Amino acid sequence: VNCVFSLSLFSCLAFCRGRIVRVPKGPLIRVMGTEVVIPCSVSDYDGPSEQNFDWEFSRETDFVRIVSTWDSTFTSEEYQNRVGHGDIKLRRSSNDAVELVIRNIQPTDQGRYKCTTPSTDATVQGNYDAEVQVKVISDGLSVSSSKAHSSTSLGLSEGDSFKLRCSAITTSPEHTHLHVTWQIKSGLAWQDILSLTHEGKFQLGPGYEERYRNGDIRLDTGANDTYQLSVSQASSVDGGAYRCLVSEWVRGADSSWQKIQEKSVEIATVTIQRTALDVVISTSNVSVTERDSLDLTCNITTDRSGIFQAEVTWYFSASPDDTLSDAQVLLSMDRDSVVSDSTLISLSHVDRNSYRLLVRDVDVEDSGYYFCQAAVWVPLHDGSWHKVVERTSAPVSVVVTALEPDYEVFLNASKTPKFSDDPTELNCRITNAQDTEANIRFTVSWYYRQRLPSDDVVAEELLATMDADWTLLLGDRSRERTQNGEIIFFKKAVDTFSLRIQWTSESDRGDYFCVISAWSRHRNNSWVKSKDVTSASVSIFWATQDYTLTVEAVKLKPFFVAGHTFEMTCKVSSKNIKTPRYSVLITAEKPLTDQSNPNGTTRIISLNQDSVVRLEDWTDQTRVDGVVLEKVQENEFRYRMYQTQISDAGLYRCVVTAWSPGGGGMWREAVNGLSNPIQIDFQMSG
Repeated sequence: VNCVFSLSLFSCLAFCRGRIVRVPKGPLIRVMGTEVVIPCSVSDYDGPSEQNFDWEFSRETDFVRIVSTWDSTFTSEEYQNRVGHGDIKLRRSSNDAVELVIRNIQPTDQGRYKCTTPSTDATVQGNYDAEVQVKVISDGLSVSSSKAHSSTSLGLSEGDSFKLRCSAITTSPEHTHLHVTWQIKSGLAWQDILSLTHEGKFQLGPGYEERYRNGDIRLDTGANDTYQLSVSQASSVDGGAYRCLVSEWVRGADSSWQKIQEKSVEIATVTIQRTALDVVISTSNVSVTERDSLDLTCNITTDRSGIFQAEVTWYFSASPDDTLSDAQVLLSMDRDSVVSDSTLISLSHVDRNSYRLLVRDVDVEDSGYYFCQAAVWVPLHDGSWHKVVERTSAPVSVVVTALEPDYEVFLNASKTPKFSDDPTELNCRITNAQDTEANIRFTVSWYYRQRLPSDDVVAEELLATMDADWTLLLGDRSRERTQNGEIIFFKKAVDTFSLRIQWTSESDRGDYFCVISAWSRHRNNSWVKSKDVTSASVSIFWATQDYTLTVEAVKLKPFFVAGHTFEMTCKVSSKNIKTPRYSVLITAEKPLTDQSNPNGTTRIISLNQDSVVRLEDWTDQTRVDGVVLEKVQENEFRYRMYQTQISDAGLYRCVVTAWSPGGGGMWREAVNGLSNPIQIDFQMSG
């Protein structure tokens, strides 16, 4: 039996719930003269999604019809005037919820309010109306300025402090709490600064969190129900109209807090005068010689009166466009006139408005842009200091002229080539050097310029240059030959740099010159180039005659038939080539009817200058040893072709290349020559 009863109860709860109409739990306590909003909603209904609502009111027993969402004739005569003027209206918040809005509620509006929803359900289930009690109390809230007049005007300077007070009290018969908010309006809308809520908690407006933590914004309660806003270190954002906004809250029947009314009073209009500050360096552009002293003065002027202190910082940067974060801090003097430490730089307070920077023993690296930054600090009531304004001067350009050493440069050739592959050696010497103490270092750069028959200007090519640490940097023209040991750069003596070309070629002929660079060591042990001196050029040139090469081919057997041996010799003669050697290539020009070689010329066999034989395009596998090329004498070569065939017909030539010894045991190509053709024609020999 218990099981059956439990199952029936569960089924009823699940399927028999029906329509539910809800209004707030009462009583609702509201203040006379305020606007009252009473929500009503419906759920778990059938029919259309948009539901209608009727509102009625009862002071004692009978209900009087107020307003309806669907029946324009629903309103009773008692309420027609207020509904017609909009003092009472319905405001739909969703398809299943509306709000009854009563403007300027009066004690006569105290009573029970009933919300009813006409049925759209298939069966009548649930509740179709709900009631709530509204209690109207008198207005006991009073909000006012603590001063006799309603609003004041305050003119303040940046960094000043100010206090504003308002009074808020309630004589409500109910147990209500006050929520006090200080607001500011500098534009169109009021913004919250700081609140003391009805639950006794402090609540910050956006942007005031850090100032509240620092104690610059405070809200204190005082005697006679006063609420005081204290602002320290006022800035431009604190300028505007201030008001005290007070709301009254009561705890409802459901234990939630409900705001029942709100009032405000404007307390003051605050104007914040920005502190003027000009920061100027007394000179514009400065030029000073290396190791002298640099003297700059920063002048500050301000319209600030009363007690204040200035803070000055000097900066240095390589560019006038650098920001403070990119610049280097040189020295600073705080508001207590304490100067940061430095060995070669000093900062002194000449008078109330002037601060002198002195840099002793200046270096070239001190060239750049100098500027000073000044800040004005004012004391606060708690003994601390607040920075009210900060400005930075325009940069001043400072050029430090280096003390240049005095010296000359002389370039000469200790070895000059008479022929190709002879060595060349050039010496670049520093002479008449003065003022070249230990803080001066010399490096060299070597240049080459090609000589042209005409007067055309040819740009010089860098062969090599040296850094301040004597690291050699090679140019494109000399890089490979230097790495191979064909060109050598070295320092022959303390005052002499040398360039040696082991094997000079025709492409090396031209003009050479050197540049000696002087480097000065700075205080941080870095080296900076202070001077370049260029030598006169030295010409490397020798007369040359054109190479000539003649090749004569001779057929040894004037007549032969297919199957016999073809034999020819090539005799070579040359001029103006030093100890030449020859490489020989045998070629054949076949008739155009020969489809095996549509290009016409075939490379058969070659012999290089070291007498190494190589088969080129000879592809007859049955006659791998059918061709022979040999050196008979230094200038004579013999070619044989065994077991000749009809397909061997054509014109045969010797292609000869003359080689001369180059640097490092290498051979250098001098000139090419082509012999007369030797013809093989089997038809003629037939």
